[in-house]
Amino acid sequence: MKIIDLLNNHNMALSFEVFPPKKETGFESVKAATEKIASYHPSFMSVTYGAGGGTSRYTLDIAKNIKEVFGVPTLAHLTCVSSSRQTVQEQIHAMGECGIKNVMALRGDLTPELEKTDRSHWDYQYAVQLIHELKESDSDFCIGAACYPEIHPESVNQKEDILHLKEKVEAGADFLTTQMIFDNSLFFNFMYKLREAGVSVPVIPGIMPITNANQVERAIRLSGSFMPQRFKSLVDYFGQDPEAMKQAGIAYATDQIIDLYANGITNVHVYSMNKPDVAKALLDNLSAILGKDFNR
Repeated sequence: MKIIDLLNNHNMALSFEVFPPKKETGFESVKAATEKIASYHPSFMSVTYGAGGGTSRYTLDIAKNIKEVFGVPTLAHLTCVSSSRQTVQEQIHAMGECGIKNVMALRGDLTPELEKTDRSHWDYQYAVQLIHELKESDSDFCIGAACYPEIHPESVNQKEDILHLKEKVEAGADFLTTQMIFDNSLFFNFMYKLREAGVSVPVIPGIMPITNANQVERAIRLSGSFMPQRFKSLVDYFGQDPEAMKQAGIAYATDQIIDLYANGITNVHVYSMNKPDVAKALLDNLSAILGKDFNR
């Protein structure tokens, strides 16, 4: 099933993101974690590609397993940073062979080594080029793209950032998914500006439950997310007690999701960090809202 069809049915839904292992030795434990999350039958699951495509060979294995064994629609990430056109074409062909219908088209993060590299000769400089490539392929993909409600770190301002998002949509992106947000008001403001600019595709807000105080610094570094004082107070008070922090982090994420649903957002994506217990806790907290008993 294509993600855009799920988004257009306007039913409240929750999806989860998982990531493949960095090394082969971790494959079975990661596979087991993704299978546990898939057993709860979320609306869909996305599988990341890894910085520089370093874990790309595991992405399709996990995505295919989730789709075939559990019947959960999957969204496979594909990055083009430092990749040749041939490499990308091979990956597109492999996705088609696996029956993957949904692709998250990303430039990919620039590692410190890549930032120092002369990138002028690369086949792909931006995600929009990858989107064009996917649209021109023989496979009929549903294409997702990323967006930053708080401005992409490399953009001059939000107006420029939104113009680039519009280019992605015009190139063929069917929907957008945001980087993690901790303040819903920033998302609502971003949505207003997107619609004003003529970007009308569905936008899925991304929520990351912070269950460990050590995650905060990494979350800020990865996404540049604004941390509201309410959230900072939560971390300050509960951060030294692992169990309390976990419960408080899940409660905060639950509150964010409920607020999004209450304001007309029907699909929310959770950066679940391969943690089935966190995914299950969120689903249990939202079971009546989602109209499903996840204990069955």
